[in-house]
Amino acid sequence: MAKMLPSVPATAESSTDAFLREIERLPSTRSGGRGRLLFAMDATASREPTWDHACGIQGEMFVAADALGGLDVRLAFYRGFDEFKVSRWTSDGRELARLMGSVRCLAGRTQIGRLLRYAGEQRRESRLDAVVFVGDCCEEDVDQVGHEAGQLGLLGLPVFVFQEGDDRTASRLFPQIAKLTRGAYCKFDRNSPDQLKRLLGAVAAYAAGGRAALLKYGKEQGGAAALLTNQMK
Repeated sequence: MAKMLPSVPATAESSTDAFLREIERLPSTRSGGRGRLLFAMDATASREPTWDHACGIQGEMFVAADALGGLDVRLAFYRGFDEFKVSRWTSDGRELARLMGSVRCLAGRTQIGRLLRYAGEQRRESRLDAVVFVGDCCEEDVDQVGHEAGQLGLLGLPVFVFQEGDDRTASRLFPQIAKLTRGAYCKFDRNSPDQLKRLLGAVAAYAAGGRAALLKYGKEQGGAAALLTNQMK
């Protein structure tokens, strides 16, 4: 098994700081036009207690992207027995919220590797600028998942990983997914919804307008996003 990175400290402040340090180093890949983002979620049974909360945090992405040419989002999720579904593209936050609200969690194994492979296919067709993944655990071969993440790194597709809970395997693997794809990683819980909204907004700003857009967003929003602005200066 490949050597794992040390787990990231569980405190919200240190996790946010690490996320901002990683996103600071991202290259600017956007050249104008609408950004395209894949919003991917683990919908297995372990996520059910906090699913509705997670579904309510995505609106900030559209707010952040509107002034930058806009953002198209496609929802992806896995659940149950080998079920993996992807929605149509949408530029409407309310429509995305409706799609997410129609999903119910089902018991099953994680399919992170499959998700990353799909993202790679979309990237090769020039149909994707960034990926957000929200999950709480991994039940797959971590080396294989790491391989798929490395392929996205070669394609220049960053994955922004948001971990819910303290699963040990996820705490070691999820930061590696972010590192291999040159994305960023952050933990969250139900006690920090505003913080998570701002960080999702930062991801959307990057997808829609590159690093320069991150600076603008951080200046306007303050808080965690302002920390990002200060670091990038």
